[in-house]
Amino acid sequence: MATAVTAGLVPLATTTAAGAGGLPDCAPASPGGPVFVTDRCVDPDLREPYTDVDEQRVTTDPATGTTVRYRYIHGGFTGTNARFSFYFPAAEKYQGRFFEYTYPTIAEEDATPATIAFALSHGAYAVSTNNGGGVTAAPVLGGYRVNAAAAKYSRVVADGVYRKPGRPRGYIYGGSGGAYQTLGALENTSGVWDGGVPMVPGVPNAIPSFQASQVLALRVLADKLPQIADAVAPGGSGDPYAGLTPVQAGVLREVTRLGFPPRGWWQYGSMYGGSFGAVQAVVRATDPGYVNDFWNVPGYEGADDPAVAAARVQYDTTIQSLVGTPATGVVLAGLPAGDLTGADLVVTSGAAAGKSLTFGAIDGNTVSFPWGADPAVTNALAAGDRVRIDTSWSVALQYYQRHSVPGTDQYGWNQYRGAGGAPVYAQRPYLVGPLLAANAGGAAPTGRFHGKMIMLASTMDIQAYSWSADWYAKRATPARGGQTSDSFRLWYMDNADHVAPEAIGPGAAAHVVGYTGEWQRALLDLDAWVTRGVRPPASSRYTVDADSQVTVAATAGQRGGVQPVVALTARAARGKPAADRVEVVAGQPVAFTARASTPPGAGKIVKVEWDFVGAGTFPDPARGVRVGPEANVDATHVYGAPGTYFAVVRVTAQRDGDPRTPFALVQNLDTVRVVVR
Repeated sequence: MATAVTAGLVPLATTTAAGAGGLPDCAPASPGGPVFVTDRCVDPDLREPYTDVDEQRVTTDPATGTTVRYRYIHGGFTGTNARFSFYFPAAEKYQGRFFEYTYPTIAEEDATPATIAFALSHGAYAVSTNNGGGVTAAPVLGGYRVNAAAAKYSRVVADGVYRKPGRPRGYIYGGSGGAYQTLGALENTSGVWDGGVPMVPGVPNAIPSFQASQVLALRVLADKLPQIADAVAPGGSGDPYAGLTPVQAGVLREVTRLGFPPRGWWQYGSMYGGSFGAVQAVVRATDPGYVNDFWNVPGYEGADDPAVAAARVQYDTTIQSLVGTPATGVVLAGLPAGDLTGADLVVTSGAAAGKSLTFGAIDGNTVSFPWGADPAVTNALAAGDRVRIDTSWSVALQYYQRHSVPGTDQYGWNQYRGAGGAPVYAQRPYLVGPLLAANAGGAAPTGRFHGKMIMLASTMDIQAYSWSADWYAKRATPARGGQTSDSFRLWYMDNADHVAPEAIGPGAAAHVVGYTGEWQRALLDLDAWVTRGVRPPASSRYTVDADSQVTVAATAGQRGGVQPVVALTARAARGKPAADRVEVVAGQPVAFTARASTPPGAGKIVKVEWDFVGAGTFPDPARGVRVGPEANVDATHVYGAPGTYFAVVRVTAQRDGDPRTPFALVQNLDTVRVVVR
């Protein structure tokens, strides 16, 4: 084992390869199943670990301003592209645990400053891998096996770093595709991690249906989205179907029943189907016959419905010039009318003839290539090349959810069944969704996990619809003998999306909160649960309606979880009833009242902030807020100009009631509409 040791560091104690000691090879638990990894077997493809860097480093997390110093050890597994990085805090800060973040497309083993800072600030070392180069490059090892091998070997290295007795406790966590990986890790290993935190998960059949249905709605509802968003916003009519044509109403009802949250339409202007552009290439490769069937075989909308056929675009034009060197896009001689989301640019002349690229962003006649575009194609393009803009695949995929119906347990798809339970649309020969879920996580999730788990989900998730977490909870309960209170929690986050507000864009913080503080809280609670038997706050109480929409309980005492519950009302004058909508004249004061409380065991409120115009900046912190389980705050604001404003209050709670720490801060918000005449 080669080790580069910086002067002044204590060399690692002699370590043994993961395969030493006569341990057997890890093997599938059932014929044809995924390899099951334990602490008493060796992954046959990852049996020879090595380290090649060992040095002191310093990292500052720009988001929190936290600076940490640590021992950095880098290495990999001989004969593979699997690499890892370990980040060890000083011995006096080490608390005998590690945290391991994962996401399937991560192909670099260096952890982010945020994950390093959080782990080391809480006495844990951080483990990070490259998933063997990312799951696309390493479909066999990338799901969970590289993570597992690195986690196991990290304990060997930690023993050399600290030379203290005791097995380090370990926890894996990740969101979206990383949730698939976390579930795959906990379901297909034992004794590797003590628990995990999957965040914003999807059901096994989510890809590409969740993304495709959103793109369908964006196209069909394009001119009605502003009124739909207004109807479901605070103080709106509450009827998003008002004024829609039968076709539009049908599509809105379809995507809602599949799980898209109606409140999520506030961001219609920046929606593009999430990862639709990335996953559609995989669907094309996995189910190449779908596009021909869709446009030519009865039973598919492209063959049966003239309105769908009319949405198809096939338009010939030429490349006027290239954008960037190497090319990152092209300027075309012309673009057709119609929705070009996910369209193909098919090259019909020149060096790249016969090749195609998928559209990225469109700005006038300039089309950008998406991340990951094939350089063999982009580098062969030239001005004057003839091209065809073709939406055959992108339009066909917008209906894929209808033709890929899973079992009845994934109930968002039951809308596509007839009275007898059989699908009403032509079906594909196999389900692509579980294959893609298995590719991300190493195996499709089943509900049979090992260790302890705290799952996090968002009620306004527009990419991994929130009922997915309910599906997993329903699978986990019978898998664990009907009793999950000693091993499983599901915390729903209200007013939260799939990604953080800053990843959505300016102003997003007026609509949704992030969940960084929640996963930090979950990891700390998970370790307390494992080591001391301290039970985390109860799972959220919620209902799922006939439209697959998740609604959390109204009060903090009922709701559970760890997120504060917030209620904001406004009134125009003394004696008027408080409401979520108020109308005033310019210059007339508006009185606001915010009431907030934390669920049992969820911590204490440490901050209340106001944003009276809904810009997402929260420039007005409430003064005199006492740290505690409740906060009752009043404020008055005068609007000087006519318009419609959305006033927002944001409340922050902290696990230990510490108003100074940047970690484990859990937020929620509420909004009212103010109409100024």
